Amino acid sequence: MRGILAALFLSLGILPAIHAPASAQSPDLIFKKSTVFRFLTPDDKLATYAIDDPIIEGVACHYTVPEKGGVSGGLGLAEEVSDISLACRQVGPIRFKEKADQGDVMFRQSRSLLFKRMQIVRGCDPKRNVLVYLVYSDKLIDGSPKNSTSTVPIMPWGQADAPRCSEFIK
Repeated sequence: MRGILAALFLSLGILPAIHAPASAQSPDLIFKKSTVFRFLTPDDKLATYAIDDPIIEGVACHYTVPEKGGVSGGLGLAEEVSDISLACRQVGPIRFKEKADQGDVMFRQSRSLLFKRMQIVRGCDPKRNVLVYLVYSDKLIDGSPKNSTSTVPIMPWGQADAPRCSEFIK
C-alpha cells in the first residue's frame, strides 16, 4: 500500500525524487523489543538495525528507531517520531571505494507515508582522522532538531596503515 501511494505521488510530482533511498542496500534487522502493549493490534516497538557504509568498507552503523503500533502503525500509516540513536564502528580494515563530500547521505529511510525521512550522513574530521556520522529526521515543512552523532577513529588494521579520511572526503 505504502509503495503504491509513493509511486503515485512520485509520478504526479508531489513526492520529491530525493525521497528514494540513498543506496540500494537494506538495513539488517537485529531485533525488536515491545515498549507499549496494545490489545488486538501491533505493539509499539524499538527496532535495532545494522547497515554498512556503502562507500567505506570496514565501517558499520547500528541505529534504533521507534516503530508505532496500533491500527495506523499496523497499516503503515503512522508518522514515526524522530527519536533515533546511532552507533558506528570500525569492523575491519577501512578502504574508501570512492570520494565523497562532507555531509553526503549514507542512508535514507522514509519515516511516514509522506515527506518525513530519516537520514544518516557522513563527514570527516581531518585533524583527528575520524569519520563522523550524524542521524536526523527531516520533514518537508517542519524538521526535527533531534539527532545523534557517532564517530569512527580510523585505526590501522593488521599490517595495513590507516588511510586518511581527508584524502577521500572533502
